Amino acid sequence: MSYENRNLIPEAYKWDLSSILAGDKAWEDLFEEVSAKAEQYGQYVGKLADPDLLFEYLEFDTAVNLDLERLYVYAKMKKDEDGSQAKYAGMTDRAVGLLTRLSAASSFALPEISALSEKTLRGLSDQPRFAAYRRMFGKIIRERAHILSAPEEKLLSLSGEISASFRSIFDSLDNVDMTFEEVEDEHGTSLPLSHGSYSVFLQSPDQGTRRRAFETYYKSYEGVIHTLASIYAASVKKDCFYKTARGFESCMASALFSEEVDVAVYRNLLDAVNKGLPALHEYMALRKKVARLKELHMYDMHFPLFKGAELKLDFEEAFALVKEGLKPMGEEYADLLQRAHDERWMDVYENKGKRTGAYSWGCYKSHPYVLLNHEKTTHSVFTIAHELGHAMHSYYSNTSLPPQTADYTIFVAEVASTVNEVLLLKHILSTTQDNKMKKFLLSYYLDMFRTTFFRQTQFSEFEALAHEMAEQGRPLTVESLSKVYGDLNRKYYGPACTYDKAIEYEWARIPHFYTAFYVYKYATGITSAVSIARGILSQGEKAVEQYKKFLRSGGSADPVSLLKIAGVDLSTPVPFETAIAEFSDTLAELKALTE
Repeated sequence: MSYENRNLIPEAYKWDLSSILAGDKAWEDLFEEVSAKAEQYGQYVGKLADPDLLFEYLEFDTAVNLDLERLYVYAKMKKDEDGSQAKYAGMTDRAVGLLTRLSAASSFALPEISALSEKTLRGLSDQPRFAAYRRMFGKIIRERAHILSAPEEKLLSLSGEISASFRSIFDSLDNVDMTFEEVEDEHGTSLPLSHGSYSVFLQSPDQGTRRRAFETYYKSYEGVIHTLASIYAASVKKDCFYKTARGFESCMASALFSEEVDVAVYRNLLDAVNKGLPALHEYMALRKKVARLKELHMYDMHFPLFKGAELKLDFEEAFALVKEGLKPMGEEYADLLQRAHDERWMDVYENKGKRTGAYSWGCYKSHPYVLLNHEKTTHSVFTIAHELGHAMHSYYSNTSLPPQTADYTIFVAEVASTVNEVLLLKHILSTTQDNKMKKFLLSYYLDMFRTTFFRQTQFSEFEALAHEMAEQGRPLTVESLSKVYGDLNRKYYGPACTYDKAIEYEWARIPHFYTAFYVYKYATGITSAVSIARGILSQGEKAVEQYKKFLRSGGSADPVSLLKIAGVDLSTPVPFETAIAEFSDTLAELKALTE
């Protein structure tokens, strides 16, 4: 449902931002207050070796940043309500400007603290008053082995703008200069092709339309493929430079070090998925059979296999279904979900000018919020569950920990949201008698695995191989990169598929590759979520309490250790094998319904 004017939306379906700030005047008052504190940073410069002044500074800086967070989040969320409101765009820009000013004012602190000896930092960590900062001190000690001399660090910092340019160059080429010819649909109508419409074309029920979109799309990439290869090769060489400069044995080790993740986790993912590829091959064969295709191409992966099954629910019905599906989480969790509804944590409906999509956000001093654009679709129902998963994770973390350790990392960010989706899907499957709905949901789940577990692991394996080639001095060219990617694609999708030459160039259009060794976190996220959800459904309250303990742990330890609290040990193959077993079980259910 979409409203022309936000004022027409009932108040019950608009978020109440008063837990952040009471209104625009309160924002202006706080802005002036925080701005005035920028000058106070100077009194601490050169004095942080004194434990009393260090503690005073850390408490001061924490308080300033909490207020700065409120300023930015409030302004940005008001802007997201209606982007045409210039007032809130201006307030957002002012908050960003203040952030820049405060970052400059406080930039002296980390070098001063890092200059303290390990003995001093450990001694400070033992003092009760520094309890909230032990994690920060531990990170400084851990990173010290890879910190260079002051002149060397200055040189590396000066290279930062250059090193970040490869993604910027790719984005300019991909989003600005890249042009596409029109595509003829199944009705003979020529339609414009873009990055956005490409995914729409791939969902067409007509294979000819999908093929034409695919060929047209990749034709544009082939036209600049040597440029794209040069950009990506330079980005990989940049990674090699930094790993050598900082004394890491590999680019992978360098990237994962900052996340506090051992390379064994990455290798466990690749090894387990490679062993589990026969299950994906079996799904490809089933997809080909159900779709009645003589040849299954890579452009045939996105259109829905089963039609006539859609959860067309208004928001209240959808929320009730989500709450029912999450009953295994217990009464406390259910009460929090109801609070999110009754206390207006959610902004539900689309209005003109509102930001598209969905997210969960907020700040430490407020409860979390959820932005939705609800429609009567199955996707919207699962979006409610997904975003409320994020919100519950934030709520448990923020109410259980001090601000210094409450914020959780990207590595675990998608776990709670995916757990909610899996629990909801399992609930609907167990309660519906409609075989169309069952087949739809089973294929939905299998495609979630295909895109998030298998595909992201394929991307991860490509990154590992490309960086190994560069580390060994082997050239990264159109031919070498495309051969690696093409071989991986055939290995992952198996003999049921027909492989067009153009798919070998898919590596050239993936923006995440310019943040090396990032995408594997999508695969480890769904892996963790599947293990947790299976545990909740099989073990009940015991598993729920373990999981809630994880939710309350925020960023208080490295992410792999935190997941162990929930019973997921990514340093072993077990969770990955569990995920593959879940995929295989789901596939068996779908095959039984389609035979």
